[in-house]
Amino acid sequence: MNATSGTTTQLSSRSLHTLGVACGLGAGAWLGLAEAPTKLVTVGFSPFIISLGMVAGVFVARWTVPTLLKGAGYVWLDLREKAHLVVWAVLAGMLWAVANTLTVFAIRNVGLSIAFPLWNTNSLMGLFWGWLLFNELRGGGARQWTKVVGGALAIVVGACLLALATTHQTTTVPRGALLGVLAALGAGVLWGTMYIPYRKAYISGMNPLSFVTVFTFGELGTVFALSAAFHGGVSGLVAEMAAARPAMFWLFLGGFCWVLGDLFQQYAAKYVGIGRGIPLSNTNQLWGLAWGALVFGELANLGPAGRVLVIAGSAVMILGAVAISMAEPPASERESWRKAMERECNRYGLDRERVASILKGEDPLAERVSGRRWWEFAIVGAAVAVFVWLAASAQSQPIAVNTGWMIVLSAASLAFLVVCGYLLWKRTRFS
Repeated sequence: MNATSGTTTQLSSRSLHTLGVACGLGAGAWLGLAEAPTKLVTVGFSPFIISLGMVAGVFVARWTVPTLLKGAGYVWLDLREKAHLVVWAVLAGMLWAVANTLTVFAIRNVGLSIAFPLWNTNSLMGLFWGWLLFNELRGGGARQWTKVVGGALAIVVGACLLALATTHQTTTVPRGALLGVLAALGAGVLWGTMYIPYRKAYISGMNPLSFVTVFTFGELGTVFALSAAFHGGVSGLVAEMAAARPAMFWLFLGGFCWVLGDLFQQYAAKYVGIGRGIPLSNTNQLWGLAWGALVFGELANLGPAGRVLVIAGSAVMILGAVAISMAEPPASERESWRKAMERECNRYGLDRERVASILKGEDPLAERVSGRRWWEFAIVGAAVAVFVWLAASAQSQPIAVNTGWMIVLSAASLAFLVVCGYLLWKRTRFS
């Protein structure tokens, strides 16, 4: 009986690890796609307007997708049970908003293919916080430490190579190149710290769909305040938004894509931890490089040395992320995870057995939720109406793109959405 139980537990843990890896890969594809509309900063749109437009799309998507998958009643009940986590979700959204604004400045100054890998140093921060606060890697053994720490060092080396590549452009290096690099690295620090509320929420049993619903209030409020402050108040911001109306559909669409990627990232953080899940989702840097180089032709002005540095840096960073993600936690490390979970349960008076079952992919809350209500369909209908309204006034922008590669990369992202979404539904019913 004990042997059978142990085998079943091992198989369950392995399937959850596989699921977490799949979610991380899906996150990489969609987070990479979501950054493509930020290229609008190169044609004169304010970084704050671009960030606000994307976050507005994110706000709409973060309400719509959870309603479609689990229902508003489920989300509301989950939030009521873990009300202490609401403030953490709002804080995470605020950190995300500032980091996202920094990425727009980075893209303006050094380009998407360079900035993308630099801010993905957030995996180092996630690794540190996961070890310090949530017992990740504790009890993992020398093999796990070698994979994870070696992967982290590879990410640092890769980031340095990519930063160095900015000095090898065949044209004059922009004055703002250094500021662009610093903005990208600053975004990495903020995004890495943002994962603390992620992990805290999930070891307490909160569903990722509930977390992101509250998360969006922090990000929208922060970006709106930043945008208003840098555009002379609300009236100035409204004027800028009106001028950007022809491009707003693309920004909303980018925000919607970001939500799909972020949801996969949330599930990866839940099932394999932030020390492993975040580096895996940072495969989005490959997608960012592909969009920047193949679709927007960003590497056209790089000399041979610069191209070698970009390719080598990207390869080294990805090898580091793969090494970390392949470090499946053994039973001894999972015991350390369990202690972190029990600490949260003791602190907030949560049911240990119930939280433990949720972390295994079960969904006891679903039994307490009745059918869908009419106003939930109204929420979805309103979101669709917003996109249709924006699409009606959308105009093509003066950005050169390779249409063939754009279609190929978009199709590949859709394939990840279908496959990873199906695996997540089959194993956990989006728990």
